[in-house]
Amino acid sequence: MPRVAALMLGAGYSRRFGGDKRKALLGNGQSVLGRALENALAAFADVTLVLRGDDDPQALAIPNGVKVLFNPHSAQGMASSLVMGVEHLRQGDADAIAVLLADMPCIQPSTLQALVQHCGPAQIVLPSWQGQRGHPVLFGRHFWPQLLTLSGDLGGREVVRANADCVKVLAVEDAGVCLDLDQAADLAALNPLV
Repeated sequence: MPRVAALMLGAGYSRRFGGDKRKALLGNGQSVLGRALENALAAFADVTLVLRGDDDPQALAIPNGVKVLFNPHSAQGMASSLVMGVEHLRQGDADAIAVLLADMPCIQPSTLQALVQHCGPAQIVLPSWQGQRGHPVLFGRHFWPQLLTLSGDLGGREVVRANADCVKVLAVEDAGVCLDLDQAADLAALNPLV
């Protein structure tokens, strides 16, 4: 089984949401971030969360077992958090990184585990639900140097595009891989799955 470290990006500013969406409550009373981390911890032994430089982990109720990195450059875009996380994780022995987003709390742990089974150091693996590509994206160690060159708000999409011949798309029966929380109205779509 490949060793996969989870890297959750949670340093965004929720501008379109109108408040800190990480603290928004789901129908079961859990916060969006809390549920996303719970799902990650159920599937990965190594979970790292990137927060903004001024975030208070206690106020966000970060569970035990999650390593927290503080990104002082989070205003520069998602890539700065991704680069920081990859820099940190490349010191370890993981074969791949699963890049998760903190505003996607409905991905089932069984889906995360299925993705892990299909990845390796020279592969990029991502889920697809009803033909729509989703998250997380698992990047084998071979692609980490390319991730370290990213900037702005692109995330890893450019690395996926540039290495299309190494990408494995896994069809899953999990709508959660395509449901993220951009606006407050999106909470209603998430709640039936929580």
